[in-house]
Amino acid sequence: MKDREHFVLIRGLLREARHWGKFITDLQHHFPDAIISTPDIPGNGLRYHETSPRTIAGITEALRQQTGSSQPVKLISLSMGGMIAIDWMTRYPDEVEGTVLINTSARPLSPFYHRLRWTAYPHVLRMILHSAAQKEADILKLTSNRHHHDNTLLEFWQQWQQQYPVSKASGRNQFLAAVKFSISTKPQQPLLVVTSRGDRLVDYRCSLKLAQAWGADYAQHETAGHDLPLDDSVWLMNVIKQWHVSNFVKI
Repeated sequence: MKDREHFVLIRGLLREARHWGKFITDLQHHFPDAIISTPDIPGNGLRYHETSPRTIAGITEALRQQTGSSQPVKLISLSMGGMIAIDWMTRYPDEVEGTVLINTSARPLSPFYHRLRWTAYPHVLRMILHSAAQKEADILKLTSNRHHHDNTLLEFWQQWQQQYPVSKASGRNQFLAAVKFSISTKPQQPLLVVTSRGDRLVDYRCSLKLAQAWGADYAQHETAGHDLPLDDSVWLMNVIKQWHVSNFVKI
């Protein structure tokens, strides 16, 4: 009997499993027999009572323990989640069949002012002084080009933050882990790099350089924001499905 495919979804800085939204439903619809795991980074979501590790490698270990798969998995990752995916697939290549990287970045391929666009600096600095509820509004405005005025969605995000608040220590550790992360080894598994030209947080050229350096498959959305699964889940799902057919379906 053939093993079921296993997708592991990894979000980024300060985000939790619920922030994947309808993308989880779309993925399950296209892969009805697949197992879909959405582990939370320590410090976020269901693991909010823990303190986040200070390194991407430390976060990777925590997610590997949560997943506990006996067969290789496929990773779908966003932003800092992409750094975790890169670390996972390069240090434990036998555990990962393939990876989708969405709007991520890494040293030394991209300079710091592309990894966090200089135009985003004022917004990020103001967030430090804002209340927890206002920070969620700031994040939505900065990461979405299509839903930044969606008050219903914002209320959900604010409720989730109240339910599972991310501590200052965890937020600091996650930020520093992302800033320090660098790559040295080229992954050997099938790799799809996806980016948003309209990303106002991370310059799309970070993803482009990753794809060029590693000879990876590449797809670019012209108008979506940093949170591409939120802004255009249907487009993203179609891109992933085509990549999956090309790399994993035997004809």
